Amino acid sequence: METTRLVQLSDASQQRRVALVQEPLLRFLQNTTSIYALAIEAIQLKQPLTDLIQSCLSEETIEYQSVYDGQSPWQLLPAFDHPGGPFGCMVSGTGLTHKNSALNRQMMHQSTVEKPTDSMQMYQWGVEGGSPVAGTIGVQPEWFYKGNGAILRAHGQPLDVPEYANDGGEEPEVAGAYVVDETGTPWRIGFCTGNEFSDHVMEKKNYLYLAPSKLRQCAIGPELVITDDFSEWTGTVSVARGAASVWSSPIRTGEKNMAHSLKNLEYHHFKYEAHRLPFQAHVHFFGADAFSFGQQIQLQDGDLMRVQWDGLGRALQNPIKLSKDAEQLLTVQAL
Repeated sequence: METTRLVQLSDASQQRRVALVQEPLLRFLQNTTSIYALAIEAIQLKQPLTDLIQSCLSEETIEYQSVYDGQSPWQLLPAFDHPGGPFGCMVSGTGLTHKNSALNRQMMHQSTVEKPTDSMQMYQWGVEGGSPVAGTIGVQPEWFYKGNGAILRAHGQPLDVPEYANDGGEEPEVAGAYVVDETGTPWRIGFCTGNEFSDHVMEKKNYLYLAPSKLRQCAIGPELVITDDFSEWTGTVSVARGAASVWSSPIRTGEKNMAHSLKNLEYHHFKYEAHRLPFQAHVHFFGADAFSFGQQIQLQDGDLMRVQWDGLGRALQNPIKLSKDAEQLLTVQAL
């Protein structure tokens, strides 16, 4: 299936550009500094986004491989963000959407009593009521907040494990990119490869620590793919340590592999008025099918995490960076 794939770039002078992927090249769009601005313009013009992209194409091209390898004056940015600053973008996610995720959570928190954990019960609710018939409202999924746009990282950038963290580990996911128009109506732009990256050791201590375990950096990209297809994606996640492979696994996502429909997940995110503020941007993760922590793998400083979804462009690769600093008490000043 033919899709439209976009990347966001910046150069040493912090000039921003958007480019269309035309392998092996990137073709710049004229007078376009962000996918966010492009989407808002398409909404205001009542024009299909793909048509607007075609009308903005320039004759300027650069080689994609050197950009992807970090050897070009142009560097990849996160596949989507709010160009006005981090506070204009909400980053969030939906958990327990995949059976393997629920099973991993079950193993984390299972007691000696043989009964389903709260996590497994919530997953089962999704199986039973997460894909409602058209025109009806399905069961609510687990939802979590990750942060604002300041936590977004691009392909090739490290994902930090801060000094106050217990761990850091990959979560290979697909993320949706959204904008809210001036009337408060949300619009989906497309999907991108994501590494949601969480602190699983903290979460394993007690499931009530799930919320702070999610307050970490995450990566999206390198490409944002404009498509309505959320039926099924397959791919591979892996961790490399130098030249050696530490772990890898096939991954699956999309509605055929999930307990919830996309419409149900989107409804339960955007039903909140605070999530429909005019001109707000959203990055929302849809859950993971596999992660190395579930196989008792502990990542080390410099390990390279790689997420590849067939049909979502080039793979997303990020090294993990462990802070060597000691945790310091932060004090709040009184006015």
